[in-house]
Amino acid sequence: MTGRQRERWRGRTGAALVAAGVAAATGLGAGGCAGGDAVAGDSRGGDAVAVLRGAAGRLVDAGSARARTSMEMAAGGTRVTIRGAGVYDFRRRTGRLKVLLPQDPAGTAGSRPITELLAPGALYMKNRGAGVPPDKWVRVDTRTLTDGNLVTGGATDPFTAAEVLRGTRTATYVGEIEVAGTAVRHYRGTADLGAAARRASEGGAGSLRAAGKGFATAEVPFDVYLDDEGRIRKVRHRFSFLNGQQKNPVAVASTTLLYDFGAPARVRLPEGGDIYAGRIAEE
Repeated sequence: MTGRQRERWRGRTGAALVAAGVAAATGLGAGGCAGGDAVAGDSRGGDAVAVLRGAAGRLVDAGSARARTSMEMAAGGTRVTIRGAGVYDFRRRTGRLKVLLPQDPAGTAGSRPITELLAPGALYMKNRGAGVPPDKWVRVDTRTLTDGNLVTGGATDPFTAAEVLRGTRTATYVGEIEVAGTAVRHYRGTADLGAAARRASEGGAGSLRAAGKGFATAEVPFDVYLDDEGRIRKVRHRFSFLNGQQKNPVAVASTTLLYDFGAPARVRLPEGGDIYAGRIAEE
């Protein structure tokens, strides 16, 4: 991935978009469901659909957590992964991530990590885009993004990732495994973004509604892992969207890992004077 490809990541406000210019990821097509809700569970998994629709609420009860994210896609036949790490406050719906761009095919490291601040309806990025002063933030109104910021920032907002599950239509309890040393219950299913938007919190409905209209399909296959308190420890979505650059839908696999619940997650959003209002140049 060249520096010029990385600088094509543009939102409607002129902010950079992570997903533009990448080809469809091999083997990551969007699955589907037919008709109404389907439930599959057992004595341990319970009513899988009901359990998963309530998982976002369990995170609000938990308050906060540390998060690790990854977003897998392909560019020019080369698979790349964008990684992030930080903290998230599920009650205030604010978070802070450091997002690391992948190396280019020659092995040259990407630019400095991008600092991202997440808030209801907004994404703030620092070190994002040529020509932006180093002390300034770029702000994106996520409600105007056709992917609802599920893909744009190179990391899916952790609470938005959880709220996708509010639209669960089909779900199967797979079994028990361990994730990062914690015993979890593994579920697999499909969510509908339109249904998720109707059940989402006030701050998240707009983004999910935009994604439901802008993606190639509103159906989102997922794998999710819940601990004994019903909290999401890991969730992996497979999104399919059209970015205006390709004829075929782009397939992206986004994974969010949550741990250390209750960790401090104080996030200070930028003041108006700290936000860059100029044009972002291309390299």
